[in-house]
Amino acid sequence: MVSRVEHKPHLSVVVVVYNMPREAPRTLLSLSASYQRHIDADDYEVIVVDNGSNPPFDAREIDKLAGNFRLIRLDPAPPSPARAVNCGLAEARGEIVGVMIDGARIVTPGLLHFARHGAGLYDRAIVATLGWYLGHDLQSWAMRAGYDQMIEDDLLASIEWPADGYRLFEIATMDEASLDGWFAPIGETNALFMRRDLWNELGGLDERFNVPGGGLANGDIFRRAGNLPGAELVILLGEATFHQIHGGAATNAPVEDFPDLLAKWNEQYETIRGCSFSYPNLKGPPTLLGTLPRPALARFVRAAVEPVNVSLREHPLGPHFARESWSLAPFTQPKNPRIAALVDLARSEFQAQRYESAAAVSRLVRARAPDEPEPQRILSLIGSRLSVRGPALDQRAAYHCALGEAYRLLGESVGEDSKGGRSMTADTSLNGT
Repeated sequence: MVSRVEHKPHLSVVVVVYNMPREAPRTLLSLSASYQRHIDADDYEVIVVDNGSNPPFDAREIDKLAGNFRLIRLDPAPPSPARAVNCGLAEARGEIVGVMIDGARIVTPGLLHFARHGAGLYDRAIVATLGWYLGHDLQSWAMRAGYDQMIEDDLLASIEWPADGYRLFEIATMDEASLDGWFAPIGETNALFMRRDLWNELGGLDERFNVPGGGLANGDIFRRAGNLPGAELVILLGEATFHQIHGGAATNAPVEDFPDLLAKWNEQYETIRGCSFSYPNLKGPPTLLGTLPRPALARFVRAAVEPVNVSLREHPLGPHFARESWSLAPFTQPKNPRIAALVDLARSEFQAQRYESAAAVSRLVRARAPDEPEPQRILSLIGSRLSVRGPALDQRAAYHCALGEAYRLLGESVGEDSKGGRSMTADTSLNGT
């Protein structure tokens, strides 16, 4: 055993490694004090459990790292990582304990900072991260197109990792269990944090999941944690784990073999639990905690606007969300035919992304029908695009065409105030000045 821990930490992280001499050092570097942000080295420890690697994991890799690391080796070790996790849990000294059952996963720089804060949000907080694959497809499929460790090394070099760990999102694909996971249920997490008393209540991982890789052991512990009375799930918004290709029993199984593997894991799960595997039965939506780095923003927006997960019971933005108009509620046509025609024009300009025109027509409607909801909704989204100075130069032609059509629909002259009869310029009448 290698030990360099001098102070009792507040947070412990258990990481299981097995025959991953290329991948594990990167994972541990990403957990080191030189990489993690907003947390001091003395605030946490990392317990590395070598689950019988052959050759053994090189302790010199730990000596290179900043922070408090311990190395434990199981030899002989079972093929499942469940016992290794439990050995690490027994060694952990922190009041908050995180488990990474797969040591081939690089993490983001704010993981530990936000995990410990997430664990303090509720009395029975369950803190989870979403899982990603390095590479531009699910790894089992990417491997069929030649994706390998050399290509992955080049990808990491292309983002100059580890200089900015959040750039990992640029070269990654969300894994199957985490698909749309900000807004959709997830099946497991590869960085699970809870207070020590919750780990004790669960009894750690169930070592009856004894197949290579653990089968559904990781999904089982997440499900049992989420089903604890009073459990509150916290998803870290912009933190994640990124799986490196290494021939994992599940993550890198050949595509054609995976259905048979899954059937065997499900059979074992039913034998152990007496029921089929299912996701946790959470009492409400998760709490999202943290920051959203720019490289992850496109994925987050896509998951909200165009979810891939077709099993969602309801669209993340509600059952009536209309992408073309960014509306959360169904559109109701105004009863007054002239106002209805104007609203249709404003909506058409909005959908064509001619926002100055949409704002101008919407303001024209509000001057005549101040309680009409659709112009107000449009203006709440893009009203700031049309200032008192009028439209931008490249939008003026579309603006004046839309304005002319609006007055035509009203049967008025451009700039004529139909209520007061006084003449105003188009810009001032539409900008409320």
